[in-house]
Order: sequence, then structure tokens, then C-alpha cells
Amino acid sequence: MTATSTLQPTRAEPRLTAKGEATRARIVEIAAELIIAQGVAGTSIEDVQRAAGVSASQLYHYFGDKRGLVHAVIEFQADAILINQRLRTDRLDSFEALQAWRDRLVAAQDRRGCLGGCAIGSLASELADSQPDAREHLVNAFARWEAPISEGLRAMRDRGELRADADPDGLAVALLAAVEGGALLTRTRRETKPLEIALDTMIGHIRSLSTAAG
Repeated sequence: MTATSTLQPTRAEPRLTAKGEATRARIVEIAAELIIAQGVAGTSIEDVQRAAGVSASQLYHYFGDKRGLVHAVIEFQADAILINQRLRTDRLDSFEALQAWRDRLVAAQDRRGCLGGCAIGSLASELADSQPDAREHLVNAFARWEAPISEGLRAMRDRGELRADADPDGLAVALLAAVEGGALLTRTRRETKPLEIALDTMIGHIRSLSTAAG
């Protein structure tokens, strides 16, 4: 089974009106853009206030402190991954679907000029060692990303398309590791080739587990 989150909220979330929800969402989106560009350490509460045009009291009302805002940004980026990679709508339960997912990842890096890498991966690099509570949110974010990949591979195994000894959970983790490592090298080298190689190698390994492969 895939990892499930045991994450507990760090503070009680305020009950918000529709207008409040919209304001909170706008602040999180703006904060996410700033953090992608400047990092968490390089982004102050005052930066977010100015960019979003909100007061300190509003930020406290919605998030409590910078830590709460960063946690909201992590959840926002996890949602963005699921949406942008179409993991909420497209099941990764065939080799064709895996290839299409791979192509979307490569195309997204190409459109960005190989800048920025993976938002969740960048946050993990900055926060995982120094902020244990943020690390738990990052664990949850990666688990949400891993789950649809594992579910698709499990469906392939259950249909008899992958060998009975194929491990969907382990393969899903390895695919995410390929994405993260490939994205880091792609960002560093400013070319998509590392990401292409990493994903093609992992998908090739999964194809070798196909029952049709003998």
C-alpha cells in the first residue's frame, strides 16, 4: 500500500466566507510565486504583504505565522502537480499513459527553459533538514503524488499486464526519484536530456516487467 498521511494541522483553520477563501487562495498563490523565485528564507512576510496587497493582520488571520503560510504553499504546490500532470483525471494504468505523462513532464521543463525544477523538490531541499513540521507536509505532498502512480501500476498488475512480482509501490517511488533527480540535473544543465534519460530508463524497466515481455 502507498504511504498515507498522518499529518495533523498545526493550528485550527479559521472558518472563511467565500470572499475569505478567495483572498486566502490569492495570497497562497502569490506567496508560492515569490518562494519559487526567492526561496523560503529569501521571502519575508513583508514581501508577501506587499505583493498581495494585504495587511499583517490578514496574514495572521489566515495562516498564523510564516510557518503556516509555508505549509499552505506546500499544499498548493502538491495540488498544482496533480492538476498540471493530469493525475486527477488521467489514470497511469497503461504504457501509453505512462509515456504521455513522461512527455508532459519533459514538455513542461522545455517550456520553462529548464528553469525552476520541481517546486516540491526545491522546497524539500530547503526545508527538510531544518523544519521538521514542514518536512511532514512535504512527506504528505510526495505521498499524494506517489499514490496515483502506484494505483495505475497496481491496476496494470491486477489486469495481468505486469508480472505478479511487480511492486507498484516501489516502482512509484523509483519513478518519483527519477523525476526529482532528472529535474535537478535538467535545471542545472539547462537541457531536458537528463530528465528524459531518467524517465525513459524507469519506464523501460517497467516494460521489462510486462507479461508480454516473456
